[in-house]
Amino acid sequence: MDVELSNIAPDTGGDISLNQDLWAELNHATICKPLIELTLKGTPLLKFGSGDPRILLCAGIHGNELPPQVAIVKLISLLNGKDINGTVYIIPIAIPYATMKNSRRFKGLDMNRNTFKDGSISNTILKTAQKIKIQAVADFHSTQPQSNPGIESVFSSKKPCNESFKIAQHITDQTSSKVISQEKAGNLYQGALEDEFNINGIPAVTCEVVSRNGKIDSGSVERSFMQMKSFLDYFNICK
Repeated sequence: MDVELSNIAPDTGGDISLNQDLWAELNHATICKPLIELTLKGTPLLKFGSGDPRILLCAGIHGNELPPQVAIVKLISLLNGKDINGTVYIIPIAIPYATMKNSRRFKGLDMNRNTFKDGSISNTILKTAQKIKIQAVADFHSTQPQSNPGIESVFSSKKPCNESFKIAQHITDQTSSKVISQEKAGNLYQGALEDEFNINGIPAVTCEVVSRNGKIDSGSVERSFMQMKSFLDYFNICK
């Protein structure tokens, strides 16, 4: 299967190969050369397949959360050449500059608290998803041990998109992650990518695995990869 490559934000570019911990895990992947070229220019968007369902997976909103950024490249390798049902869009490294710097912030701001702000990369992701008629979203993160949430988990909400909660239940049933659900999107965090998608009528979840910030702890990539595959499984993407 062919993959379509594009760029959705020219101001986020960075050389991700300068992040040594990340690059040690990625440099063997066949997608790396075109991915490097894309990330130097900004935020990459990859497209596999066609038709419904149309889903989006995203990693790297926090540049120092490395395991999901490695896991999602593994997912790209898995999907490449595979027959799938529907369309899978992937943003593997949302903010290459922040990933290069191993930083949670971009331009001094937490981009997972600014999705409502016009011009932010998270807002660009939201608007891009609306434009290409995305029907569900999973945003992948890692959480520092003994922090918030500090455990492997899936954030969701029951209103206004109850399917967010159903997706979270499916992923946690398959991975032994914990569901963290709020009654209404936006009650827990302001401006989170997941919440803003749900508020705008697109069911979304945030998946967390445990790893130190800026590091790739043992097993964390594999756990994130399992969450990603479970999200695909919910929509019966892989034949």
